[in-house]
Amino acid sequence: MSSKNKYNPQPESSRSTYILGGLAVLVIAVLVIGGVIWQSNRSKPRNDGYGGVQNSEVQVALQDDGVVLLGRPDAATTVDLFEDPMCPYCAELENKNGQELAQAIDDGKVAVRYHVLNFLDQLSASGDYSTRAVAASECVAETGDAVAYSAFHAALFSPSNQPKENGSSDHTNEELAQIAGDAGASDEAVQCITSGAKVEQARTHAEAGRQALAASGATGTPAVVKDGTVIDALSNENWVSQL
Repeated sequence: MSSKNKYNPQPESSRSTYILGGLAVLVIAVLVIGGVIWQSNRSKPRNDGYGGVQNSEVQVALQDDGVVLLGRPDAATTVDLFEDPMCPYCAELENKNGQELAQAIDDGKVAVRYHVLNFLDQLSASGDYSTRAVAASECVAETGDAVAYSAFHAALFSPSNQPKENGSSDHTNEELAQIAGDAGASDEAVQCITSGAKVEQARTHAEAGRQALAASGATGTPAVVKDGTVIDALSNENWVSQL
């Protein structure tokens, strides 16, 4: 084939092609960078640095059905929060709004009824991690130390402590007790967790929580319910301030 029959793009055509190609790459880069920034901001903790509840007026109580009530007696409103200690989306909610919620509790704007469930037991390495974490939560709540309970609750869902679904390991009772002790829980609570004293009770309470979740109309965890209405807390990052 002679050289005159080969395709030789004109300089103008080539230049336009490169300009358009460069613009396309630039647009894609902007979209990717924007997406990364958006995702980073979306997962960034709100009120970062506040920590758990600090107000001595905040009380914690383990109720007969296993629900843990955390709040000031004069709290303006009360919400129900359903979660499983193995649930990654529950950890996402805690990481995003936990500190913001703690300040709202301190300020008397809201009290929280924690329903800690165990439906992810089967995905834990031990086969009963969620139940034992429920028991640990109850051990700490029963001591009446609201500050320690808030800190322990946050620690349970922290990236460094939450076991992975279908992972190769989770925490023993002794390790859960250590996490509680590090959060400020009393020796009584630590011993309660270590001995597994509340495990069977926790299993019963978790089932009651599962039934309450189903009755609320929520389809899974985490679920936040206020006055019978399910709040889409994962999608609405402002849900705490809007309570």
